[in-house]
Amino acid sequence: MTAHRPRFSVRWLAAGGAAVLAGILGVAMLLHDSGAACAAPPGTTQKTGKATFYDLAGTSGNCSLEVPADDLYVALGPEQYSKGASCGAYLDVTGPKGKVRVKVFDSCPECPAGHLDLSRTAFKKIGNEIDGIIPIKYKLVTNPATPAPITVRIKEGASRYWFAARIDNHANLLASVKVASGSSSFRTASRTDYNYWLIDAGAGPGPYKIKITDVYGNTATVTGVKMSPGTVQKTGARITGGSTTAATIEKAKTPTAKASSSAAAKAKASTAPSPSATTAAPLTESTAAATTSDAPANQPAVDLAAAEPAAPAC
Repeated sequence: MTAHRPRFSVRWLAAGGAAVLAGILGVAMLLHDSGAACAAPPGTTQKTGKATFYDLAGTSGNCSLEVPADDLYVALGPEQYSKGASCGAYLDVTGPKGKVRVKVFDSCPECPAGHLDLSRTAFKKIGNEIDGIIPIKYKLVTNPATPAPITVRIKEGASRYWFAARIDNHANLLASVKVASGSSSFRTASRTDYNYWLIDAGAGPGPYKIKITDVYGNTATVTGVKMSPGTVQKTGARITGGSTTAATIEKAKTPTAKASSSAAAKAKASTAPSPSATTAAPLTESTAAATTSDAPANQPAVDLAAAEPAAPAC
């Protein structure tokens, strides 16, 4: 049968004949007293599940990201999409024909935990397209390589009185984003389910300093971000591998970040269980000094030994 997902894509599912899949494991669920569930992103422990594929009907998924140049992405169900907390992270997915690394790009409203909806390109790398649905194993990647340094995009309609920014190429799950205008103090932004970080009262006229912290405590501070809605502003900063860095926005700004010629080599990123097992990627165009690591405020403690990301607060 064919199911239609509003706004973004058309999803293709196999019609009958699919093998029954045992042991489909979701992420751990934290419960409120009322019994409502608290969603959490996928963890770094390998899990089993199933995969389907879909074709993107628009230009972007629910994460508000540009389509990856390699066309390798995944949509997650509400539990694992976790109100946008999974956006921009990477999963290694293994199927009958091999393994593929995909970027969390979209949500799949009808998918339970353990059901990954891949791009057609990603699906064909690990399974036969004609099957429509395949058994898989998958896990979150720790400190994956990214095709480019961090980028910042100010949302259309933003101003000094309402701040909204999207962060991309951060690799790991993000814990917090803080923003300061000029010499003012940092303000904490709140994450939306469409992957923008908001300060409803605004953050001032800019230019901005943005402090980005992932769930492992790695931080990067980018400076010189302008109030330029709709423009992708490139930086020289990377945040993976236990890095604590600061970098300015590059002078040349383009609507999309061009992947480097070494992207293929970087695809073989380390998936070591501890962030300290990998080294930080070198900065390009970095002109600011390193800053002191700033642990994310109001976030659960992270078990670095297990390298499992902390679940977002309910």
